[in-house]
Amino acid sequence: MRFAPDPGSAELLVAHDRLLRGDPEVIGADDLVVEDGLWLAVFGEDGFVTHRALGELTIAALDTLVSRVIAHFGARSVSQFEWKTRSHDVGNDGLVAALLRAGLVPEPVETVMIGETAKLMTPVAVPESLVLRTAGTGGHDLSDDVEAVDALHAAVFEHHQNRFSERLMAELTERADLRELWLVSDGVQALSAGRVEFSGPVAGLFGGATLPQWRGRGLYRAMTASRAASAARAGCALMYAECTPFSEPILRSAGLRAITTTTPYLWRRPGA
Repeated sequence: MRFAPDPGSAELLVAHDRLLRGDPEVIGADDLVVEDGLWLAVFGEDGFVTHRALGELTIAALDTLVSRVIAHFGARSVSQFEWKTRSHDVGNDGLVAALLRAGLVPEPVETVMIGETAKLMTPVAVPESLVLRTAGTGGHDLSDDVEAVDALHAAVFEHHQNRFSERLMAELTERADLRELWLVSDGVQALSAGRVEFSGPVAGLFGGATLPQWRGRGLYRAMTASRAASAARAGCALMYAECTPFSEPILRSAGLRAITTTTPYLWRRPGA
């Protein structure tokens, strides 16, 4: 079934494509090449490909483009790369077909949502035994909190990123003005966590994860409200997120609108 955007979301989709695609997605890359309408980035051991709409290219042109990207990352020290697609792009069906022909594997589809920051800011309390805070505060070391969130992600996500804690620590320390990590903790482990990243007038919600036994108890909603308040202080009038089925209904109920879907296609180095 084709994705149907929420009514009245056309202007938000335009804002998303103009403000959030391309350069904002590759901030902090260890290696970056921009060519043929593609951004080819390396973060640690992982590659990343993003683009704006490529248009209706021929089958031959698409196959050649994908082959060049595979060769590009094959010549670098990466074990895998992710090619990010959006369902609303002109020519997306042809691109997806070319990626599949080249052996790339689709990851789960996520819904892209965007809306006013103010709509997410209604405070939500967490249970008294828990604490909601930014990483590295409340007498806790940032490195310990990052390791706790690493353990949370490993427990929640089937494909846990290589060197996650190392990369996250670097992001939080090198560009502390652009990123914050929030978590709900019981004093021993992270029960829910997520990042907020500031990019001009728009803030992004990333990395949301909650242990299964703690879902449905308001932890993600409380953490989202705190991240939205932080984004408002940073001057971000809009917020967006790429949602799993767990977070989508929470953000929709808060007033964000679904504008498109995004699907990453994964290439892994043979033998890796």
